[in-house]
Parts: sequence; structure tokens; C-alpha cells
Amino acid sequence: MSLQVELDSFKAAWLERVGAETARLVADDNAALLPLAARSLGQGAQFPAVTLLNQNGVAVDLAALAAESALVVTFYRGGWCPYCNLELRAYQQRLAEIAALGARLVAVSPETPDNTLSTAEKNALAFDVLSDDRGRLADRLGIRFELSPAIRELYRKFGHDLPARNGDDRWSLPMPASYVVERGGRIALASVDPDYRRRLDPAEAIAVLRELAAI
Repeated sequence: MSLQVELDSFKAAWLERVGAETARLVADDNAALLPLAARSLGQGAQFPAVTLLNQNGVAVDLAALAAESALVVTFYRGGWCPYCNLELRAYQQRLAEIAALGARLVAVSPETPDNTLSTAEKNALAFDVLSDDRGRLADRLGIRFELSPAIRELYRKFGHDLPARNGDDRWSLPMPASYVVERGGRIALASVDPDYRRRLDPAEAIAVLRELAAI
């Protein structure tokens, strides 16, 4: 089963549960982010050089990683997001293929290392899960946004206290985004979608890695 089929199945059940009014609110809010997605850093740009802590509190220098090998970097909203957990598990299932192509996989979220550790343990992830402290990487990629008042209230209702989980005082998130980065740091593929119910399938990232390996 493809990742998007799993995501669509969860979305269908969610829509039945929350009702039409909440569904319209979320759809309209996602659509409002389209201009931001269009302006975000894309293919051909240099991936930002940032050092972030992984789930074990170890500093990971993304520029140093990109100097050694190709990277797959995927942003997720947090361990509280069921769509994100489906995506992370899908990447874990393809981790061996990514490694066989000489590439590294990392996931990034705005959550604190304690919370990224919980996510990594819950999903049995065997790759680095990085904490984007104060959204530094998301800001440089142009994918970070402030939640609207209506969405803040919805998330409070659902029990998602983002300032507490992210360790800052802002109600902000990255748009879910996935990047394939060539060795040396150039972005070979950028997938940024303001609708968090849609994600790049790991198979597409692997296909780009195969093309890079053949060059």
C-alpha cells in the first residue's frame, strides 16, 4: 500500500469524525498557505547549513552530512500528528534502500528533543530525528508559518499545545516538506505541500537518489 493511500484512508475517517464545518476550516486554512509554499526554497538552491540536535541530544551538522553523501530530509509537524507518524513509518520501511544508494535519511520537526525521542521510540525509527530549535531551518527554507487564530483554537480543543511541545512561545509549524539533497548540498528535489494530508512517497525520493547515483 502506498503512503498516500494510507493517508487518504485516515483522512476519510477523520472527515467523518469531525464533520463538515471543521473540514472546511482546515481546507481553507491549508489553501491560504499556497503562496508561501510557492516562495519556498526549491530545486537547484543550496540546502541551508544548520546544526540541530537529534533525538539523543547529539548535534548533527547538516552541511557536514551533505558534504559526505546525498540526503533525504523530511519535515513533519510533530509526534501528535497521525499523518506524520504514517509518513515516518513509511520512510523507516525504505531506510535500507536509501542507505544502499549511499544516502542518509533525517527527519526534522519543531518539537524539543524529548518529544522527538518519544516519536522515534514510538515508531521504532533507526535514523536521526532532529529538533529544529526556534524554527531556524524551516525559516531558511521558507516553510514556517504562524497558525491562524481559528486553527489555534481547534488545536487547543484537540489537546495540541504546540508552544509547550516545541519549547517556545509561538504557535508556528513547518509545512510538511521533503527534500532530496545532492552530495555537496544542492537541492535535487523539493516537495512542499500546505495540505498536511499529502506527503511525498518515499519511492519518489528513492527514484531521485537512483538518478543521482547513476550520474
